[in-house]
Amino acid sequence: MYYLPPTLISILEVLLVIVPALLSVAYVTVAERKTMASMQRRLGPNAVGFFGLLQAFADALKLLLKEYVAPTQANIVLFFLGPVITLIFALLGYGVIPYGPGLSISDFNLAILYLLAVSALATYGILLAGYPKKQIIIYIIALRSTAQLVSYELILSSALLLVIILSGSLNLTVNVESQRAVWFILPLFPIFIIFFIGSIAETNRPPFDLAEVESELVSGFMTEHAAVVFVFFFLAEYGSIVLMCILTSLLFLGGYLILDIIYLLTYLDFIVWEIFFIDWVLVLDGLLENIMSTPALEGLIYGFSLGLKSSMMIFTFIWARASFPRIRFDQLMSFCWTVLLPIVFAFIILVPCILYSFDIFPVNLDLF
Repeated sequence: MYYLPPTLISILEVLLVIVPALLSVAYVTVAERKTMASMQRRLGPNAVGFFGLLQAFADALKLLLKEYVAPTQANIVLFFLGPVITLIFALLGYGVIPYGPGLSISDFNLAILYLLAVSALATYGILLAGYPKKQIIIYIIALRSTAQLVSYELILSSALLLVIILSGSLNLTVNVESQRAVWFILPLFPIFIIFFIGSIAETNRPPFDLAEVESELVSGFMTEHAAVVFVFFFLAEYGSIVLMCILTSLLFLGGYLILDIIYLLTYLDFIVWEIFFIDWVLVLDGLLENIMSTPALEGLIYGFSLGLKSSMMIFTFIWARASFPRIRFDQLMSFCWTVLLPIVFAFIILVPCILYSFDIFPVNLDLF
């Protein structure tokens, strides 16, 4: 029996998570271009590979082979440090994502707090990307982007507070297991919508991409970054999109759970039996229980469930980009502080009152 040192095991675990995440980022870009092309009645990428599936790798190769140019008056250290910080903090969040029961690099008890801290620190990368270029316009754009991210970070953290109140824990696995009875999207549907809007603004996606709007600002704070350095920003942006979609699936859509669908279908069992004389729910339940008894198939089904829900959220991100017009920066900030924040604060007061009235506080939060 071979013994692997702990350092090598840690490296292998990180590679098993980061490499599929980067590959998913590559195909999210292809999916976005194909989906938007379909909505706008265009063909989209279809020349490189089968149905254009290798277009992302062709773009990456083009950027890697280009010569990078640094402004002569810029602070070179900060010029390269900004994209690196942005990419690192965009990928650090994958370390606490549970892809199944026990299938995570770190089953951290403060995982939600860790994700909030990591996303907040990624703001420094954007600020450092705009500061060293000695151009006042780019610096103002970076400040504007920072103000947007800090403002909508408050919306996300406030929405997460309600999920924590229902589950009683900051652990993502506990939050997922708490949804075996009912997904949190049902009792917290308005919070789900607000969290989704905040996720779009947090990832600088249209219609909230005021920091990098191509028609007005070229590339915003990424202006003058090229070649490999620009790839870091590109991977960080789409990596954050995938991470936010996975987090939304974990917090509101049951995460990796799939058997709970069968439990919900049992409510229709009597009606189906009366019509077709077939106990089809029992048949499906037994079939899934036999499949889930095999550890390899169990992990595969859990991963497929989380991937399917995350893919639906990614499609919704793309749909929002192709459907809604871009708004002004003052409208963006006003919408955050005068519309979303009061609604979230109202739910923060309402939900604990309802839980206290029916005496259904989670055990960890039962302080009364």
